[in-house]
Order: sequence, then structure tokens, then C-alpha cells
Amino acid sequence: MSHLVPDRLSARGLTAFFHEQIPLTRAMELRVAESNAHRLVLEAPLAPNRNHLGTAFGGSLHALPTLACYGALWMVLREAGIDGHVVVKRTNAIYRAPVNGVLRAVCERPAAKVVQEFLSDLRRHKKARMDLKAIVEGANGKPAVELSGAFVAVV
Repeated sequence: MSHLVPDRLSARGLTAFFHEQIPLTRAMELRVAESNAHRLVLEAPLAPNRNHLGTAFGGSLHALPTLACYGALWMVLREAGIDGHVVVKRTNAIYRAPVNGVLRAVCERPAAKVVQEFLSDLRRHKKARMDLKAIVEGANGKPAVELSGAFVAVV
């Protein structure tokens, strides 16, 4: 089944895609809070993502921004009409502060020029890599987690 269905491009559709294709996102109770040409924002409540200290579990704090980057690149593919796959090549996270409430990961969408070069490489080589960054917002608007990674699309 193709995942090029137009509803998949809405926040509700992307949430459904995550829940269907990546079961962990259901357990995390992930939802797409915002999806537009500028950024993708994912949220998850603290309760199913907490650790023994009552703060967000480190694995959830790594998974959520990874999923934000993955989702942002998946949206780039779908918006270009490409039914490809996204895989994680490498990620690195810096944990700056505990998260005591809703987990909120933000991935800024890449600039148009970067997207055009990426899509050109993907069409030519059937595989292309994009470096992306996401943060998990903490108290006072400062990043609690900063994640950077390389993500690969394959057609």
C-alpha cells in the first residue's frame, strides 16, 4: 500500500502513519502537534515516557527528536510525490536538562535549496542522505536535548 495518500500529509494523518508503521510511537502516545513547510513538532505526554525519578526517560528523549527528523524527511519525500523509505544512519544527542512535563520535539525543515539538492541526488542515485537537527524543548524555552543525525532516503 502506498503511503502517498493526501491525508498522510496532515498532522492527524502523519500521527496515524507513525502509529501504524512504528508501534513504539503508540506506546509513547506520540502526536503530531504541528506540521508545516517550516517545521515538524511532535509531542508525547510524560506519564508513558517517565523514568524512576518522575522525569522523562532518556530513551524517549532520544526517540522523539529522532522521530521528528525522520518525519520531516518523510514529509519532504511525500510532498515531492516520492514513495520512498527513510532510515536513520546516525544520531547524536546532547542531554542538557531533565524534562518534567510534556515532551516536545521540534525539527526545523531544511532550506529549499537543501531539499532541491537532496531530491536531485535521490532521483539520480535512488538514495540520498540529509543531515537534520531537532531539539526537545525544556523549561524557559531552552533546549533540554539537542539531537543531530544523518537520515537516508531510498527509492
